[in-house]
Amino acid sequence: MLSIEQQKEAALLDTVDGRTMLAGSNRMEILLFSLGTNEIFGINVFKVREVSKTPFITKAPNMPNGVEGLISLRGNVIPVLSLAKILGLGGVGDPLGGSMMVTEYSKRTLGFLVEEVDRIIRVEWDKVRTPDNVSQSTNTFITAITELSDGKLVSILDVETILANTFGEAIVGNIAPLDGGHEVNVFFVDDSAVARRKIAEVLDKLGVRHKHAQNGLEAWTRLEGMASHAQQMGRRVSDEIDLIMVDAEMPEMDGYVLTRNIKNDSRFDGIPVVMHSSLSSDANRAMGKRVGVDTYVAKFDADVLADTLRPLLLRARQG
Repeated sequence: MLSIEQQKEAALLDTVDGRTMLAGSNRMEILLFSLGTNEIFGINVFKVREVSKTPFITKAPNMPNGVEGLISLRGNVIPVLSLAKILGLGGVGDPLGGSMMVTEYSKRTLGFLVEEVDRIIRVEWDKVRTPDNVSQSTNTFITAITELSDGKLVSILDVETILANTFGEAIVGNIAPLDGGHEVNVFFVDDSAVARRKIAEVLDKLGVRHKHAQNGLEAWTRLEGMASHAQQMGRRVSDEIDLIMVDAEMPEMDGYVLTRNIKNDSRFDGIPVVMHSSLSSDANRAMGKRVGVDTYVAKFDADVLADTLRPLLLRARQG
């Protein structure tokens, strides 16, 4: 017979596996967990593949700070990270934690050690805010804040920053400039500072002009403003924007709703929308296609991103 703890973990897994219709509803589901402090942390359910007790971890030399070692998971060797140590809470409670979340994002599988996994909650994206003031030790790794019904705050992890901080940022190598790239305009949106920086590097190497927003609602507000201005000037929006690139999960409005808004507004006809996301599963790609995404590219491979954008931008320039 399963223990109460095992039943709880099995129920969490069942819940994690059944969340494929949420995109486009401007809602997200967050797996809540603790790190041995009074703070509550969360991670998007779509990034979590499974939850288990902390397994035996094999120590390995020269591991980055916060990486406890390696485990074998169904034939794959994956690194295991202590979130408490990475967030500067390493001296609190059991440094290894009692549970492990196996996460999958940016084409990498990692184990995250936590003190305890709590439950899954569903929130509206417009209730998820960019943090203004969070503790100095963890603010680099928090991408958003939301509030529970009892008034307690949940800090949502910026997994892109955790990945970059632990293993180093992806290197943007030699990318050939786009012929006539200075005539091309890209608008992109991403809530991760690391992601925005790397996207800008790729676009700079392509030699194209670009503007950006930091969340979906800001992006939609700015795009509507550009469309209204273009109409007033007797121009088309496509004269000012040749391509729009969106992240999937963002505070206030997710990339699926943003894409649907763009595709339902005739002023943006002919402008391709590329979804660039760490949520790279087939289910997420299908959800993107359902709301009108023209192309889906997984984070973060600079060459793949450049190769994906190049033909779309060339077509826009020639058109």
